[in-house]
Amino acid sequence: MTEYKKILVVINPTVDHQAALARAVELATKSNASITAFLSIYDFSYEMTSILSSHEREAMRQGVIDQRSAWLDTAIAPFNSAGVAIDSKVIWHNRPFESVINCALEGQYDLIVKSTHEHDKLKAVIFTPTDWHLMRKAPMPVLMVKEHDWPVAGKILCALNVASEDSEHQTLNGKIIEHAKDLATKFSADVHLVNGYPGTPVNLAIELPDFDAHAYNNNIRMQHQSRVECLAQAYDIPLDRCHVEEGLPEDVIPEVADRIDAELVILGTVGRTGFSAALIGNTAEHVIDSIRCDLLAIKPEGYVSPLAE
Repeated sequence: MTEYKKILVVINPTVDHQAALARAVELATKSNASITAFLSIYDFSYEMTSILSSHEREAMRQGVIDQRSAWLDTAIAPFNSAGVAIDSKVIWHNRPFESVINCALEGQYDLIVKSTHEHDKLKAVIFTPTDWHLMRKAPMPVLMVKEHDWPVAGKILCALNVASEDSEHQTLNGKIIEHAKDLATKFSADVHLVNGYPGTPVNLAIELPDFDAHAYNNNIRMQHQSRVECLAQAYDIPLDRCHVEEGLPEDVIPEVADRIDAELVILGTVGRTGFSAALIGNTAEHVIDSIRCDLLAIKPEGYVSPLAE
């Protein structure tokens, strides 16, 4: 069973409503978990204070930390009546994603929770958002929260990779479903499975006159359908909750999530190639920005963050 006993919430200092903290409180009440509200700050004007003495620079830095700590305590206050233990931590660091992962590793947290939103597409090409760094490099699950409720009898969608039969992918598929099943029990939700399979390569149909594109497509679809249904049966998931559709994962996942009105999509990532690149680069942008619900990114067992090496 998957348990979240220690939850690290990344606070957004630019908004009034802390959606990530609200979601973490929901989870904590179901799991008897503790929460740390985490704020990473850095004032770039600090770089330009070389004319100040080291004592004056430190006083300036501490003053900013104290100010943000007071603000954070105020932001947490509305949630204190929920009966969940919430503490706060403010860290001075010029790379937010590193400070979050380092804190999560040092404190042995089970889950990182962060709010997200639609990114400016031009900036997304030039700057790599903290969201993607966290999903790519954090060894523990990362929950990206949008403004979408988790109602009772909702739906959780597991994005599976059944194209590969290697043990790492198979184990990760199982881990994704186990996380979903545990959350489904806590929130009385239904678990659905989704898989996108590739269509017939156009160049094959053109270069090979005798190539039967329809038969090829059917064979690929049936292969994926069979593997998804095997997983469904192994985890007692009704077959009518399996969604196997032609297309790229960044297209299929949001389409199915929207169609069934999912509250949460759970994705796995093991690297930078093939389906496992679902949380890397532009595909991540499409998935995050195209779904209107929360996204939970899961790493395989034994994954070691590059920040921990």
